[in-house]
Amino acid sequence: MAAFEITREDGESGGRWLLKSDGHEAEMTYSRLGDSKIIVDHTGVPDGLRGSGAGLALAERMVADMRAEGKGVIALCPFVKAQARKHPEWADVIE
Repeated sequence: MAAFEITREDGESGGRWLLKSDGHEAEMTYSRLGDSKIIVDHTGVPDGLRGSGAGLALAERMVADMRAEGKGVIALCPFVKAQARKHPEWADVIE
């Protein structure tokens, strides 16, 4: 998998992780659920990044950030749900 630069935009009610590569942008968005959880609701990867591992890179960054912050994740996004099934080691973060 390629090394991607991922940034995080964090606001009062939610935010997103943003991945930029080769003129394309992929994102994973979330909403806050109190102080201890977030709801990941969408992962968008444009055609130009499909198959590159961009979606997985966003998910791994989200899990790492939430683990570091001691927060749980409710995954409404179908992509994140599917990745959580493939990565049982994320069970401490994703419900």
